[in-house]
Amino acid sequence: MSIATVYSRAITGIDSPVVTIEVHISNGLPSLSIVGMLETAVKESKDRVRSAILNSQFDFPKQRITINLAPADLPKEGGRFDLPIALGILLASEQLPADCTKNKEFIGELGLTGELRAVRGVLPTALAVSNAKRQLILAKDNESEAKLIGQLACLGASHLLEVCAYLLGQGVLETESIEPEEVNFTSVDLEDVRGQAHARRALEIAAAGSHSLLFSGQPGTGKTMLASRLPSILTKMTEQEAVETATVYSISSQGLNREQWRQRPFRSPHHTASAVAMVGGGSQPRPGEISLAHNGVLFLDELPEFDRKVLEVLREPIESGKIMISRAANQAEFPARFQLVAAMNPCPCGYLGEERCHCTEEQVRRYKAKVSGPLMDRIDMLVEVPPVEKSVLRPEQNGKKEESSAIVAKRVWQARMKQNKRAAKANTYLDNKEIEEYCSLSESNYQLLEQAIKQFGLSARAYHRILKVARTIADLAGTEQIQTVHLSEAIGYRRLDTRKS
Repeated sequence: MSIATVYSRAITGIDSPVVTIEVHISNGLPSLSIVGMLETAVKESKDRVRSAILNSQFDFPKQRITINLAPADLPKEGGRFDLPIALGILLASEQLPADCTKNKEFIGELGLTGELRAVRGVLPTALAVSNAKRQLILAKDNESEAKLIGQLACLGASHLLEVCAYLLGQGVLETESIEPEEVNFTSVDLEDVRGQAHARRALEIAAAGSHSLLFSGQPGTGKTMLASRLPSILTKMTEQEAVETATVYSISSQGLNREQWRQRPFRSPHHTASAVAMVGGGSQPRPGEISLAHNGVLFLDELPEFDRKVLEVLREPIESGKIMISRAANQAEFPARFQLVAAMNPCPCGYLGEERCHCTEEQVRRYKAKVSGPLMDRIDMLVEVPPVEKSVLRPEQNGKKEESSAIVAKRVWQARMKQNKRAAKANTYLDNKEIEEYCSLSESNYQLLEQAIKQFGLSARAYHRILKVARTIADLAGTEQIQTVHLSEAIGYRRLDTRKS
């Protein structure tokens, strides 16, 4: 047999399209050429494959070898094609039987000795192979990650010889059942936050409806402390959410840590982060911070200190829940459904209204103007965090403590269950028709809302966001109808207009 076909998978965004590896051996001067829109690491695979085959005691054909990675217009990168290329050569040279790779797909990088090494982006590949009802053979070090996909037929190997022995029916690839462990947040708890009842209430509402939130207050009032405890009161991730988030991490430069399985991510990029670091990019697009925060929290501390262009790129993902990275060679779409939490000071020095503050009105205006009106419109709740009373910081007496994350999380879960039963989504994601259906008000309450919109100079987008926050407050209260007290509280979270001095 002089031609053979083996199947593998490439990575494009969070998708893993099939790649057909065709190997043809013909008479002529010994050579090996690989075609099919290859990145440098793939072009170099011919040297790794040659050494791996020879060091595994197989014969390397001394003929003309042509390898095609189809489709030709799909970019291929990394060392993931080493193993299927090597198997294709062994099939074409009749050192392996022709039908031994039927209904199987292969990924893995080869060392010069034939050792199989782990590759990046295994989870989207495992998901695609599972949907195709095929068996996946890959490096042993990638097996635990691949088995996060429960229905996948997956086998791990440590060496090219082990794979060949299995295909020849002369060996068995041992596998073990790997159950991912759920790791709970135990290092932080909401009971650590003393006082700040208003801010704690806002955090609970944000968690219950997945609303975006901005804390404004002096340094040391607990803004960062509050934000870092938001994941501890969020509902547990569903299986689908866990797979989506893990897939993003699998293709990222930092890779997937199995201990993070079912943990909602909490990303807190520094204010010096670039737009590319925030949304993703590169010649071969990689996910940025907003995608790494998918199904979790994106916390932007010192919000006005971020570059204006960096903040503006968040506007579209906040609305759409995804980001499209376009480059000359290709495009990639990444999910970016994150919960935005931000913090800022009231002025450049942070102590507006106190004697120690020497900021002029113009300095305060320019500082607040760093956050644009369109971005502020997309933030559901604007909360002022006042300085905490010093007496509150004393050790608790008589066993009195603040509510723990576990207690608050129960109320959040109950409210979220109401939302899932009503519209199968969190309130923040309701569209205009769903708002009309689920967020209706009495005539007097509509008049109250319209008066508030006029008084604060808010937009139609802010109008809808107030309704969605009011719906969440009503869910926490256990009522089907939005009442005046719920609407008034929701309006109160829009009174902090940072665009005005």
